[in-house]
Amino acid sequence: MKNPYEQLVIYNFDGVPVLGRRVENNELFLGTWVEEDTSFVFFSGPVPSLIEQVKNQNPAITLVETYEMSCEQWHGDKIEPYFVEEFCIAPPWDRPKKKLSPAVREILLDPGVVFGTGRHQTTEDCLTLIHRLCTREKIGTVLDIGTGTGLLSLGAAALGCENVLACDFNLLAVKTTFKNIQLNQFEEQILVFQAKGEEVISIPCDLLVANIHYDVMQHIIAHPAFLEKKWFILSGLLNSETKKILASLAEKKVHIIERRCPDGIWNTILGRNF
Repeated sequence: MKNPYEQLVIYNFDGVPVLGRRVENNELFLGTWVEEDTSFVFFSGPVPSLIEQVKNQNPAITLVETYEMSCEQWHGDKIEPYFVEEFCIAPPWDRPKKKLSPAVREILLDPGVVFGTGRHQTTEDCLTLIHRLCTREKIGTVLDIGTGTGLLSLGAAALGCENVLACDFNLLAVKTTFKNIQLNQFEEQILVFQAKGEEVISIPCDLLVANIHYDVMQHIIAHPAFLEKKWFILSGLLNSETKKILASLAEKKVHIIERRCPDGIWNTILGRNF
């Protein structure tokens, strides 16, 4: 399989365009990342005539800028196989050529154009803690808030978690996760859907995983349903934000098992509710 993202052409619109079937069916179209009134439309090559059509059909939008870059430049990292605990995470077009040990669990991860290859410190720390919990405790249900490419949900499913709910507010992230679920044949174990973290915190689960921004995290831990989760992994927090979260947790009946911050910047917290 060839890497479909060797070249990226990104069109940055001020205003959210109604793309239409013609754009989404274009063989070079990769996806759309929407943030409030800004949208980034990704192609694997330039499509100037198609973009003119989009502008003409959506007079309320403005093409701000066009970027051309490699996939590695967009992600800020190489997309290649790597190992975390007993996981081998590999893009489907670059799987390890040597046969893996039977103890190694391979996860195929196509990051698409969702920012991140899974190599961020918080992602690796979450995956490490998921591995520790799932190999020592019975974790049947997982709620993964801010799933991104779905890697943490895939890891939980690979370790035997029977019911994993993965959610993200960004539709492109949801579509990317769904593709990765199919790649790994976890359709029976993982359900991905679009939602805000604050809206799904009431869903019962054995393990809550939230690798998200502080402004969302503070609302999640303040919700009464947070205390109903047996285990939790909270990540994506800078040092100052972690102090605030830990101060809030200190007022609740929770036990902080570990705080990981190997790079001195990004924090991940493992805890248990009683």
